[in-house]
Amino acid sequence: MSKEKKSNKYRITSDSMGEMKVPSSAMYGAQTQRAVNNFPISGIKFDYDFITSIVIIKRSAATVNLKLKLISEIRANAIIKACDKLLLDKPQNQFPIDIFQTGSGTSTNMNVNEVLATLANTFITDKNNMIHPNDHINMGQSSNDVIPTAIHISSLIAVEQKLIPALVKIESELSLKVKEFDKVLKIGRTHLQDATPMTLGQEFSGYQSIVKNSLTQINQSKKLLSNLAQGGTAVGTGINTHKNFGLLIADEISKYTNIKFLKTKNHFEAQSTQNSVVAFSGSLKTLAVGLNKIANDIRWLGSGPRSGIGELTIPPVQPGSSIMPGKVNPVICESMIQVCSQVIANDMAISLGGIGSVFELNLMLPLIAHNILFSINILSNSVNVFVEKLLVDIKANSEKCEGYIEGSLAMCTSLVPEIGYDKSAQIAYEAFKKNKTIKQVLKDNKVLSDKKIEKLLDPKLMIKPK
Repeated sequence: MSKEKKSNKYRITSDSMGEMKVPSSAMYGAQTQRAVNNFPISGIKFDYDFITSIVIIKRSAATVNLKLKLISEIRANAIIKACDKLLLDKPQNQFPIDIFQTGSGTSTNMNVNEVLATLANTFITDKNNMIHPNDHINMGQSSNDVIPTAIHISSLIAVEQKLIPALVKIESELSLKVKEFDKVLKIGRTHLQDATPMTLGQEFSGYQSIVKNSLTQINQSKKLLSNLAQGGTAVGTGINTHKNFGLLIADEISKYTNIKFLKTKNHFEAQSTQNSVVAFSGSLKTLAVGLNKIANDIRWLGSGPRSGIGELTIPPVQPGSSIMPGKVNPVICESMIQVCSQVIANDMAISLGGIGSVFELNLMLPLIAHNILFSINILSNSVNVFVEKLLVDIKANSEKCEGYIEGSLAMCTSLVPEIGYDKSAQIAYEAFKKNKTIKQVLKDNKVLSDKKIEKLLDPKLMIKPK
């Protein structure tokens, strides 16, 4: 007996390749331990949401196999109990495999199979009904259809439960700001230069529309995730599973998650590509680009407070400097900008993962799974923080906003229909050189009557109705 066995730190278990030392506290077996030993790469493990989705597949498979009379009621009930316990307890330490592993995700599939088998066997009293990780937990399945299915399930659940509620929240709050800032006049800016007047409400209506359009795009692209590869087994032919397994398990997963899932119309496409996830990730990237614009605009509009634009007052949430007392920085905006950059990078990783589709299998499934869930989670969290810690309490500095209008050279734009483009440009150049307002130059040169000048340079009349 080895020292490890004597000290109760390890136990000896075996698989088709032979014996392995496994930590005594582990519910997993030899295949999981081999993967832990083989892939000490990043230290990054799968988000438990992904593990949860595989467990849901195993639970649904046991239910379906029982209906098809392919497994005994004793074994099926034990597997279901084991799944329910994992779904409740979430023992993350039992799933230690690095995301950079076998491209099919077989290691993680077997990790779940082994943990469930160990747990299910605690509910078995008759040794003749002991549960095997491959023969019973993995019955009618292959890693090649389980992992693509789990990617779709975990992504769609996360979208429905986290991202969409967050986007609805931020759109609603932006809508309130549109109304709150409706009467706040300000100068528009193009090329970082003064442009014609607008309202702060109009500016925020653009932000609201960004979120609304992204929400529409996400709701469209998420439909691609509802089609499941389960039932295709090794290469899409469905070998070693019942012909109705794919249809029945899609129905069972739908019942359990309360989200409608369907059996894919073509298992060969569903298992050999990840185009659905690549397309869906594109909608997250578009959202990230839009959110980056919103956060960056607000960061600039709140710059100052005395030497910047200062049209917005950003709520202080923490000290801004370790050396400059009283400094308040737009940290929530900065956090979101970083999240957006990460999501864009994740999309690139997912796209490259999609290129890993070769013949009947995509060999970058763990990479894709990790990055799509990473994007959904950080976007959801960032949006919620942005609303709660910044957007709700952001205020307009009306005096500052309106103060920029009078001195803007772009005010000459409204003169063009009256005196022409060239004459208006001359007035703008003169105002700039003499450090005067457009109104002052017009009056000094008596180009128009005072009444006409006041009317043409009224910023309220320059703003078109919504």
